[in-house]
Amino acid sequence: MDNTNQRKALINSEISLFLRGLIIGKVLTLMVIGGLLWWLLKPNLLSRNSVNSSNQNFNRVSNNESTFQTVADVPPASFNYGGSTAWASIRQLVDSQIQSDRPELRLRYVNPVNASPGSSSGIRMLLDGKLDFAQSSRPLTDEEQATAKERGFTLEQRQVGMDGIAVVVNPSLNVPGLSVEQLQQIYLGKITNWSQVGGPNLPITAFSQRPEDADTVIFPSNSDLKGQAFGSNVQYVYSATEAVRQLSKTPGGVYYASARSVVFQCSVKALPLGNTSGQLIPAYREPMVAPEQCPRQRNQLNTQAIKNGSYPMIANLFVIIKQNKGAEQQIGNAYANLLLTDQGQRAIEQAGFVGVK
Repeated sequence: MDNTNQRKALINSEISLFLRGLIIGKVLTLMVIGGLLWWLLKPNLLSRNSVNSSNQNFNRVSNNESTFQTVADVPPASFNYGGSTAWASIRQLVDSQIQSDRPELRLRYVNPVNASPGSSSGIRMLLDGKLDFAQSSRPLTDEEQATAKERGFTLEQRQVGMDGIAVVVNPSLNVPGLSVEQLQQIYLGKITNWSQVGGPNLPITAFSQRPEDADTVIFPSNSDLKGQAFGSNVQYVYSATEAVRQLSKTPGGVYYASARSVVFQCSVKALPLGNTSGQLIPAYREPMVAPEQCPRQRNQLNTQAIKNGSYPMIANLFVIIKQNKGAEQQIGNAYANLLLTDQGQRAIEQAGFVGVK
């Protein structure tokens, strides 16, 4: 009997030890698993805290930013404006945001009658009292300023952004690029074959809008070529859309326009430009997207080269304001101020241009 009791006591003791070991083992296992989970989740928790902290910082910055809502003296009325076709994406993206945030302001784009739309026609319409302000991709000319003075007011140009002037050709044309001088000589009719600039033996067909209607200029006002007439080899087109269509059918064709208008196009190829033929800079972000990859992929604007000034042909974007102490001056100033807010500059860059702030 005593032996039986001793055996039972021994068995109970062993069972007790086994259970205690099992419990301790489970506790240790849970502690190990918990430690592993903490180690794995710790970076995410830190990252989440960092994101939350960044969001708080962003909100603090945002609260200090200038927005469409912070601009004073925005007149509550309807106004007509017009001008540069290169501004099309700004009108679609930025102006729609302005009118959403400032519903008291209503903007109506007006096309010219019997003329192609562009910077020049917009400025003429402003001078004639048909617009309240104009959008331009080039600076005012002396003649435009003189006309304004004759009519009892002055014109102010407020820069709100930057664009490049791109040169595009038929995608099949094999030429390394052009210097600014070579481009100008082509449009003066002094370079007439692509073999003269390192290309194939192929006549050059130069396309352009008429200078009085053009959005951009390749003979700037500070150049010795200011006021020079184009050569007889130049074929005039109504718009950039027509020029791109013509280039796709003309192996030796060339055209210049707002980079924002043509760099993204699938049926033409942008040529690198340089102040010399040995220092060529592309208007597109490298590597270039081949035409057969488009439209799945599209070339993007080389905003860095435009911003730092290394790209040789820049088109500044101006709001043209009538200085007449009237409603036109008020809305012109308000519109320029809206575009120069932090929100406006971001929107201009979203529209594919380069801001000035």
